[in-house]
Amino acid sequence: MREIGDELLRWLEAGERFAIASIVGVRGSAPRDVGATAAVHADGTVLGSLSGGCVEGAVHSLALEALADGEPVRTSFDPDPDDPFAVGLTCGGQLDVYLHPVEPGTGRDPGTGFDSAATGTGGTGAALSWALRSARRGLPVAVARVLDTGRTLAVGVDEHVGGTGDAELDETVVAEARAMLDRNTSGIGQLCVPGGHEHPVFVESWNTPPRMLVFGAIDHAAALARMGKFLGYHVTVCDARPVFATRRRFPEADEVVVRWPHEYLAEIATDRRSVVCVLTHDAKFDVPVLREALRGPAGYVGALGSRRTHADRVDRLRAAGLTASELARLRAPIGLDLGGRTPEETAVAIAAEIVALRNHGSAHPLTHTSGPIHVA
Repeated sequence: MREIGDELLRWLEAGERFAIASIVGVRGSAPRDVGATAAVHADGTVLGSLSGGCVEGAVHSLALEALADGEPVRTSFDPDPDDPFAVGLTCGGQLDVYLHPVEPGTGRDPGTGFDSAATGTGGTGAALSWALRSARRGLPVAVARVLDTGRTLAVGVDEHVGGTGDAELDETVVAEARAMLDRNTSGIGQLCVPGGHEHPVFVESWNTPPRMLVFGAIDHAAALARMGKFLGYHVTVCDARPVFATRRRFPEADEVVVRWPHEYLAEIATDRRSVVCVLTHDAKFDVPVLREALRGPAGYVGALGSRRTHADRVDRLRAAGLTASELARLRAPIGLDLGGRTPEETAVAIAAEIVALRNHGSAHPLTHTSGPIHVA
């Protein structure tokens, strides 16, 4: 939903009515994952996509029906080999889709004392407004939707907006949403209160963007910063040389830092989603920052340079005390072998390796592989 968040906020602030359609379950091969969202305005305007075209027409019709009768809809799109006109994914996967109408709310910015007990369809709009504004400010937030009623809660670290009309269920939903936000997971859970009924709740976690840390303010870094922003990373370019590390040279980076790379990396928070790209290929910068990175939690650590440079770098890292298991984490020379030479081509090769590692992809040409392209 964050992908279309700016336009959704405009609709909400203008008092427009619309329906949200989200993928809440995937089985088999599908082009998009759980949480993919489309929105259909009352005038028929569409934002976003669930399948790239396979089920969009049917979703559009269902969304307009939901707007007309004011009730949420949960449906599945399953391929039917006996019916060539059945709506479904051509790749053979199955989608569970949830649609619910949204009435505009009067949500204010996070942290302003918003009435967290707001309920009903108006409360849904208010909760979505609060969630989207929280995400815009870079705050982690989870959106929890009770599928049998359409009631929605936006859950932050310390506060929440919206409600189900049942205080005990609210408490359960908020606790589960915070736990899933902490794990950065999305999905459906069956929640209940003591002596009450079970309620299916879909929680979508919107965590803070992962970090891409680019060390070395060279031309390749400018291209990689652009690619990192395209992939949704919070991008920092860091170099100890102020003549090179300037905002003018890296306008698309979120931050440009003039520091010794290893000192900066030692002071900031990273996690397994973080990406560290060392592009200086200069031992006095490379060795200290790679020692710090390879002993930290970052999920990807890569370094630019020729094979000769890399061999020398490994010797220096061993001398600095790194173990074989720590060195095995280093992706160097950085990137996939795409045959490119320019900074832009190199950035594509690096990004391709990051995406493949993050998604456990083989990085082989799809022409030479078999089985599902998209695995749930």
